[in-house]
Amino acid sequence: MLRINLFSKILFLILLSLYFVVVATPFLLMFFNGFKTTRELFLKPFEMPDSFAPENHIRAWERAGLGTAFLNSIVVSGAGIFGVLFTSSMLAYVLSRYRFRFRRFIYVYIILGLALPARLAIIPIFLLLNSLKLTDTRLGLVLVYIATGASFATFLLKNFMDGIPLEIEESARMDGASPWTVYRRIALPLIKPALVVVGLVNFVNIWNDFFFPFIIITSKAKETVPLAVSLFYGEYSNQWPMIAAALTISVVPIMVVFFLFSKQFISGITQGAIK
Repeated sequence: MLRINLFSKILFLILLSLYFVVVATPFLLMFFNGFKTTRELFLKPFEMPDSFAPENHIRAWERAGLGTAFLNSIVVSGAGIFGVLFTSSMLAYVLSRYRFRFRRFIYVYIILGLALPARLAIIPIFLLLNSLKLTDTRLGLVLVYIATGASFATFLLKNFMDGIPLEIEESARMDGASPWTVYRRIALPLIKPALVVVGLVNFVNIWNDFFFPFIIITSKAKETVPLAVSLFYGEYSNQWPMIAAALTISVVPIMVVFFLFSKQFISGITQGAIK
């Protein structure tokens, strides 16, 4: 029995190590290639760079205007995440706690967004934004991200709210708490792990998205990070060292945010799996 347990642990560690190598290798190659020249990258793509001088990173930051792009991405991501969490949590609370006509139909209609990619509706989305004068605006981009992120967020948050005992809310109402107070001071704190999961998933999706900014944004001053990085992709050749350097810079915020909230993220994923 001890031998079987020891063997299973060793096998698990081996598989986990292999998985780590597979996941980490592209990031390490991107990091190291960002310090190479074009000739060095093609001659020695899988070797360490001759020097770690950050010339490529400095030039990529200046040529692509990554400072402005970072600011735009932070604004769009922050506003998009707040909008998704605010609207979806309220919608999930109403669907979970109140019984009314067409409640199930509304819930099914919302989660249908999980099966239908929003990119299929890019033409009506663009026409709608154009009629509202919201093309080439950060607000238009934020509204698109709120709409596309609402399905997953509502689905996850409603499942968490269904697990909150009704007795807690009933006792609060008996003490004179309003529905808004119950939602804000009881429901939201109890589903904090789910809010973190929704926030991180939407942050990664919004920060890395190229499709919607490419369609909606047309001015250089409002470009997000993926649009700015696309400057180094040419029609006949690509500036691979610059691309690697720019992508390395763009990945840093995602890694920082994930490490800050990794504990809550894992807790939310675990609780969601149990539910």
